[in-house]
Amino acid sequence: MAGSRIEEAYVLGLDFGTDSCRALIVSAHDGSEAASSSAPYKRWARGLYSDPGENRFRQHPLDHLEAMEEAVHGAVIQAGREIGAAIRAIGIDTTGSSPTAVDASGTPLALREDLAENPSAMFVLWKDHTSLEEAELINRVNQNSIARGGPDYLRLNGGLYSSEWYWSKVLHILRKDPQVAASAASFVEHCDWISGLLTGTGDLNTMKRNRCSMSLRALWHKDFGGYPPRSFFEEIDPRLLPILDSLGNQCFPADTQAGFLCDEWAQRFGLPSFGPAKIPVSLGALDAHIGGIGGGVAPGRMVLVAGTSACHILVGEAQSAEALAGICGQEEGSVIPGLMGYEAGQSAFGDLLAWYRDLLLWPLKDPALKGIAASLPDRLLPELEGAASMLGPCAGGLLSLDWHNGRRTPDVNPRLKGAFFGLNLGSDAPRLYRSLVEALAFGSRAILERFREGGIAVNEISAVGGVACKSPLVMQILSDTLNMPIHVLASQEAVALGSAMCAAAAAGLYSHIPAAQAAMASPVEKTYLPRTHEVAAYEVLYQSYQVAGKYVEG
Repeated sequence: MAGSRIEEAYVLGLDFGTDSCRALIVSAHDGSEAASSSAPYKRWARGLYSDPGENRFRQHPLDHLEAMEEAVHGAVIQAGREIGAAIRAIGIDTTGSSPTAVDASGTPLALREDLAENPSAMFVLWKDHTSLEEAELINRVNQNSIARGGPDYLRLNGGLYSSEWYWSKVLHILRKDPQVAASAASFVEHCDWISGLLTGTGDLNTMKRNRCSMSLRALWHKDFGGYPPRSFFEEIDPRLLPILDSLGNQCFPADTQAGFLCDEWAQRFGLPSFGPAKIPVSLGALDAHIGGIGGGVAPGRMVLVAGTSACHILVGEAQSAEALAGICGQEEGSVIPGLMGYEAGQSAFGDLLAWYRDLLLWPLKDPALKGIAASLPDRLLPELEGAASMLGPCAGGLLSLDWHNGRRTPDVNPRLKGAFFGLNLGSDAPRLYRSLVEALAFGSRAILERFREGGIAVNEISAVGGVACKSPLVMQILSDTLNMPIHVLASQEAVALGSAMCAAAAAGLYSHIPAAQAAMASPVEKTYLPRTHEVAAYEVLYQSYQVAGKYVEG
């Protein structure tokens, strides 16, 4: 930016996770952290609008607005007035695919009084699997296209469409709720709504859609010249055609400017507007891909973003890229412009361990035990981890599958279920916990092997996210299972740091994202090295995991 000395500039990264919004203020010069603050989604925390038994997970847009304002305000106050006044760019990442129905102004329908309590008018969270039938319909129509000698529109999505993605969720809402269907001018991904809101460009005529979401989740592909043709969507369901028409035919990488922070949100954040030289806001992208940037993704270096789910992010040379079977996201520029981006992942990672914790805590739901229950949720997982770390591989003969929320990669199948094998009367809580941790590591190994089978080099692995920072047991077993060192970065907010890097590039503080990565990188805090005895044991157990998986799949 003209007139800005990079040594004096700061950047704000906004990370909208599954449970909360985090705001991170870092130096644009070296990435050092000046302040961070987070705020929970209050309605989500109370379990409103969701039903895990039906795989329905919805979030109210007011949760995002309120948490964003609270988190940024907290970070700005913590950083102090001088640093707040030196913020020169804002970056955004969100979960996804998490679309919501909007009107022509780009306003989510749940912000209308008559739809304020309707879950169909809210954001359909990434892990919502209510659209299984719609995803299977999309897969059948694509197979029909191939059988007729036409294109394989899912070639770059691993060959199968998922209930976690844009079109299946959109179609499910259009089918399920006539009122929302009649009112929806389009469906917008969470990150595009936030960038449009902050810059005053949220109108459907001016909104920019981000490439990461729209290519990996909505079938925009450079090879296709945009989205699949209208005939493809008409065969799926004609109700999709108006939504397709509302998208335009362009989408943009994460270092693109969405616009400039508008006066309203500058005031709500407690930031100066700088008169005509306002703060640039980058377009944003999905949190895992931005976390890959914050984690230092580069050709040959995979970043594992280990949170509620897990994503494995890679990049490679675009001109030589071939489609990889069973890998759910492949598109040039989906992570770093000019490079092919690859995404794989596990639909439940931290969520799997949280499920087990909540299972054990079920008796404490009794209001009479409220006082006892207050401190246990925070204590239980560390206690289990400590006990499980004293055990050896496959303790007690237990083996489990990590598919409690279906399988994302390789070979997406959201209908698969988790399982335990070898239970007996000696199967206590630490042994079950360790078995789940081992299953997570085995799921990551299956992903790594699929990349290598496709000729994609993985020479180094960095890990970021809540599980990476909090669970030495998970990271050590992962290192043993993959037989590779795992480098855990020091930053507790590597995803928000990635957003800040994208913002710094979008604002012109750096020429491109790799330059911002080089300058603003987080150091490695700890490296987990594979242990010879455990590597040999997990080599055998992984083969058993594969056999068990084939048995469950039928």
